[in-house]
Amino acid sequence: MKLLAIATASVIAASGASASAAEISDGKVKIGILNDQSGVYADFGGKWSVEAARMAAEDFGGSVQGAPIEIVTADHQNKPDIASNIARQWYDREQVDAIMELTTSSVALAVQGISKDKKKIDVVTGAATAELTGKQCSPYGFHWAYDTHALAVGTGGALVSQGGDTWYFLTADYAFGYSLEEQTSTFVNANGGKVLGAVRHPLSSTDYSSFLLQAQSSGAKVIGLANAGLDTANAIKQAAEFGIVASGQRLAALLFTLAEVHGLGLEAAQGLTLTESFYWDRDDQSREFSQRFFKRTGRMPNMIHAGTYSGVLQYLKAIDKAETDATEAVAAAMHEMPVEDVFARNGRVGANGRLISDVYLMEVKKPEESKQPWDYYKVLATVPGDQAYIKPADSGCPLVTP
Repeated sequence: MKLLAIATASVIAASGASASAAEISDGKVKIGILNDQSGVYADFGGKWSVEAARMAAEDFGGSVQGAPIEIVTADHQNKPDIASNIARQWYDREQVDAIMELTTSSVALAVQGISKDKKKIDVVTGAATAELTGKQCSPYGFHWAYDTHALAVGTGGALVSQGGDTWYFLTADYAFGYSLEEQTSTFVNANGGKVLGAVRHPLSSTDYSSFLLQAQSSGAKVIGLANAGLDTANAIKQAAEFGIVASGQRLAALLFTLAEVHGLGLEAAQGLTLTESFYWDRDDQSREFSQRFFKRTGRMPNMIHAGTYSGVLQYLKAIDKAETDATEAVAAAMHEMPVEDVFARNGRVGANGRLISDVYLMEVKKPEESKQPWDYYKVLATVPGDQAYIKPADSGCPLVTP
């Protein structure tokens, strides 16, 4: 049981809340945030996503339909078996109503399968695979924030139109890396670009010098990093040492966020191109939310943190609309309701559970261009949600009528 590492619950309750909770099954609404809190994705989501979930519960008022809102959290250590054990314990013994965040695609798919069997809501913000709303979709499963298709469209397709029309990939040698390379290549080619080659590197490699030299000698305008976490960060650091960006080539990180840019620093990350679905400095509303998040955490939110806030908030709105926490009614409300909050503008949920909202192609600023702490991005392009995500009818989800 030590492996479960279940953290102490955070209870947010309004006084006298239980009086009108007749339509809430056990008199409370309990949301589990299950993610990596100690490994390579700890900054990507981690305890910061937990804080975003707490903010959403507080902003909603601390209760829904008269029932107090409770947030519980656990570290799945990026292991599907541990995640599955936690999910079953939460559902069977601890009356958790919904599980969210779910960093790591293998974990998210495993927990979504359990949630489907037990007729429970899951909202994924941390995992990338488009299979969550494709062949392995669920009537109770929702995918927020981003997916591999949106990253490929944003960084691959949109970057070609910005002049990055020849590519060479540095790819992690496992399924996630292959998928990123394949999907991005599709959009590079579809937009008139050309892929000059690729090199594979082992997972968790520490020396990227030979791979980077091959990419550099290819003469490609863009070196696509089809990896994630520390693999991406270490490759970028070594690319800076080789002067790859300084010599005119561009680095495109296919899964990288503000948190990782902050960890690297602008000196190493400058010129990097990436895709996110949220930026704290986008407008007055995003700045207000992000400043509140910063006061609690000491950092600005990335798309995972803001997406978790949005997912929790939308779930609570759906309970309020349905006037019950019964899974079927809440899932129906989540499909029907528009998504309009600090994360998504004019968002909507497709029949396959995919949140459809805009994503942004970003370039990391040079140190001298940054005017204040966390002023890291220039927005190169906005990709409309309808272009960023697979149409539900084309997703392969068996729940969707072609």
